[in-house]
Amino acid sequence: MVKTFVGPQLRQLRRERKQTQSEMAKTLGISAGYVNLLENNQRSLSVRLLMSLADSYGVDWRDIVRDETSSLLSELRNAIRDPMFSGGVPDLAELRAAIDHAPRLVEQFLRLYGIHRTTIERIMRQSTGGMSEGLLATSAEAVIHDFFRDRSNYFHVLEVAAEKLRAAASCETDDIYAVLKARLLDEHGIRVRRRPTEEMTQTLRVYDREGRIIHLSEALDHCNQVFQLAHVLCLVELQSLLDELTTGSGIDSQTGLARCHVELANYFAAAFLMPYETFLHTAESTAYDIDRISARFAVSFEQACHRLTTLQRPGAQGVPFFFLRVDKAGNVTKRFNSTSFHLAEYGGACPVWNIHMAFRTPGVILPQFVELPDGERFFTISRTADRPAINFQTQDHRLAVALGCELKFAKKLGYASRYNLDDQDMFSRIGINCHLCPRQACSQRAHQPVFMELPLDTSRRGNTRHES
Repeated sequence: MVKTFVGPQLRQLRRERKQTQSEMAKTLGISAGYVNLLENNQRSLSVRLLMSLADSYGVDWRDIVRDETSSLLSELRNAIRDPMFSGGVPDLAELRAAIDHAPRLVEQFLRLYGIHRTTIERIMRQSTGGMSEGLLATSAEAVIHDFFRDRSNYFHVLEVAAEKLRAAASCETDDIYAVLKARLLDEHGIRVRRRPTEEMTQTLRVYDREGRIIHLSEALDHCNQVFQLAHVLCLVELQSLLDELTTGSGIDSQTGLARCHVELANYFAAAFLMPYETFLHTAESTAYDIDRISARFAVSFEQACHRLTTLQRPGAQGVPFFFLRVDKAGNVTKRFNSTSFHLAEYGGACPVWNIHMAFRTPGVILPQFVELPDGERFFTISRTADRPAINFQTQDHRLAVALGCELKFAKKLGYASRYNLDDQDMFSRIGINCHLCPRQACSQRAHQPVFMELPLDTSRRGNTRHES
């Protein structure tokens, strides 16, 4: 049987009741020394003592044995990997000890780090006109990103709902569009109409709730038409589920909640079009060949990449990926993350990363092995993704997408199979972005780091004007 250790929970319960170890021992009918051993995880909790705790303190026994150590450890490891923490980094044993013996200190540290992270984000977004009053306010985008990341970009209830509806449809991939149209009409009285692009110059899809009509622009190709219908189906049938998922999320504004619901509906649409078990099997059997995956499920390259970041079902996990999408100016327009990597948090603006080179070779997948300043290594692939072309003026509105994973998972990807993973010379030394990168002597540096000064000597000229 698995031993149950509850040291931090027991210590917190005792402090909330303002009791000494002796007073708690008296309440539970054990010795003060035994309470001390329990709080230091040197003894496991018996069923009898667990029941005594629940009865004596009026708490749910499940709250006592709930182990949040793994998620807290992951957050702490993620935080200390930030480039701002130079020098020696605490090892795993030290981090576990901090969580066991000073959980409140760890929570306060993570809260402080969160404020730091938000502040840096806001500073980088400021215009030259000066600081805004809301500098320390958390942006809706950051909150939504954290909402997805904290759940490993996996929502089991949406997966189950998508599987149930897909099983009820019981159709071939080619017939999904017709099945979705029929369900929307038969179950909800909603019709679907394709509209000329000149009538929908500012939008690609409009759901007229009063008229019970979904208007789709002719600019959408087939796979995106299907995706939009699945998206609307989620908003129509599962609105209460979306409300439940976002309750207590910390997203307060109506705009923020609406945006989060849009992203959750996108998640559902992907789960409906690419059922979890079948998709995972296809991904692994093809060595994560995204073109083959896209063809199998009749989805776009970008949709397949996005779905790959959601394969985090307990007991049936795929490679943990992060996903970024950037425009030609280097702005990140979408990011999803089933990991805790900083590259996915703030990355996308480093010119050494070949996601920006993808625009030179449209449609070609570019693999790259990269190393961050803290020594972490990743394998990434980048490729362009086309946008709907409404007229000749919008023909070249391409974006670039990148999918990445830790180096240890690269061997599972066919894109990395032809490389010698032990070759130390094939790693490109990139940064998260110039504002947060401590790397020196980088010929591509465009900004001073916000948390350090680079060395500058008037007698020397370095690779850039920021250092010598």
